Amino acid sequence: MNFLVVGPGAIGCLFAARLKIAGNEVVLLDYDKERAKRISEQGVIVSGVSGDYRVHVPTVVGDHPFRPDFILICVKSNNTEQAGISGSSFARPDTMVVTLQNGLGNIEKLTEIFGSKRVLGGVTAQGATLLGEGRIRHAGEGETVIGPRGQGERSAQALVSLLNSAGFETRMVDNVEELIWGKLIINVGINALTAILRVKNGRVSAVNGIRRIMQDTVSEAVSVAEAKGMSLPYQEPLERVVAVCEATKDNASSMLQDVLKGKLTEIEMINGAIVRDGEKLGIPTPVNRTLTYLVQGIQETYKERVHAKVSQTLSEDLSKMESVD
Repeated sequence: MNFLVVGPGAIGCLFAARLKIAGNEVVLLDYDKERAKRISEQGVIVSGVSGDYRVHVPTVVGDHPFRPDFILICVKSNNTEQAGISGSSFARPDTMVVTLQNGLGNIEKLTEIFGSKRVLGGVTAQGATLLGEGRIRHAGEGETVIGPRGQGERSAQALVSLLNSAGFETRMVDNVEELIWGKLIINVGINALTAILRVKNGRVSAVNGIRRIMQDTVSEAVSVAEAKGMSLPYQEPLERVVAVCEATKDNASSMLQDVLKGKLTEIEMINGAIVRDGEKLGIPTPVNRTLTYLVQGIQETYKERVHAKVSQTLSEDLSKMESVD
């Protein structure tokens, strides 16, 4: 089968490499011409739980004669619309499109471009960290789920089989939206706090003050989900978030990675999504609102960060002022 993977980030590179090893034809789609050239030349380099390997995957920019059976959207939620438009130039009338992204609204944006019968939602618990251009660390294995069941039945079942053959434990469900909300609430509880505090996942549940904010954040998100009639894929949301913190205690969340690199985060599609839905439903979400504003503030002041040397200078100036007094 032919796969177009949109986005050479950590998840995109992981799926592209494993699908290529499994014998599929795979092309990565990028927007950066020079980066695409470098990845094409060096290949996708993977290290971690699935082993150490290099896979040569053609990486292109713009239109290309390659025509995929499946398009995997693996970009940040902020870039979903542009990714869909870029991928649409490759699509045949029967090409299926699958989102493996964080946050809300991705299925809706892709449906506007491709139509409702050609878009599948998906979540994956595969863990990967981008180390450099086309270089990733495969940090952990986890289940991939797509749906809804019955959408493009034959193609969807073929996709499940292909992903399993590539080493990704995959299944279909009737209502993927509830799984997307399930993952969203975990991201709501972890990502913004790690990004603001610049700590790994494990500290969110281990430090009392941080954990209490996490509890309030998750509680607000659950209230919104319940008001929307969502049946979450776990019984105790807070316990689930804590379990994920502990299971991934040494991981840096994707939002923390973005902040450390000075990049735009997905805060609008995660905590910001809770705030927007809360407003529509009349449910207060003050903690999620505050975290959203803080991360937005961090993004807008990347170039104004006070670093260690500046901090030391400020301390020395304060000491001089105190000695004068």
